[in-house]
Amino acid sequence: MLKNTISLKDIKYILLDMDGTLLDLYFDDYFWGHLVPEKYAEKHNVSFGAAKDFLYSTYKAHERTLNWCDIDFWSKELHLDIPALKEQIRHLIEVHPRVIDFLKLMRKHKKKIFLLTNAHFKTVKIKFNKTEIGKYFDDVLCSFDVGYPKEFVEFWERAEKKLGFDKEHSLFIDDTEDVLKAAKDYGIKHLLFKAKANSKAEPKKSNKFSTIHDFSELMHEGG
Repeated sequence: MLKNTISLKDIKYILLDMDGTLLDLYFDDYFWGHLVPEKYAEKHNVSFGAAKDFLYSTYKAHERTLNWCDIDFWSKELHLDIPALKEQIRHLIEVHPRVIDFLKLMRKHKKKIFLLTNAHFKTVKIKFNKTEIGKYFDDVLCSFDVGYPKEFVEFWERAEKKLGFDKEHSLFIDDTEDVLKAAKDYGIKHLLFKAKANSKAEPKKSNKFSTIHDFSELMHEGG
């Protein structure tokens, strides 16, 4: 695990992932790992275990594609109302500690703040309505806006054109190594791995990227 050595004085643009980085991934892990299998099992009259096995193999088949986070796709594929199910457990959507403080500090120091997410527009709306973090961003870019997930360099090419950030003076924080690798390949200079994605799970580790567990680790750096 590499220690965070980034100075925010060199940063003009803050690029942030949503799920796992700003928001507790527990919601998503519980939703896809428990609630969806439970509802699928009920609807199709199979055991919870059988539903979970089927769903995990189906999820895996769509990794690194836009379908992965397309809740309209999953509604059709699984014959379940995925947006409605998300609303049912919206009380589990939580912002990670010190995130709001960090966002406020970045705004105070006139940084441009962009949200870059693979999440579907409808998911973003549900989470913004629950957490109110949307007001801190200068712009929001979903992978559906550009036609590629963040794991692909093409996402970053199009993101830079749409948002106008300068990759030499940008910091990108994400909880997924594959996404950080694509950003690095594109030339984003400052990268951080968010280790504590799910508050109820062990922190993930990265030997490839500098790591933070909590946004308080960046709070001493204002400028």
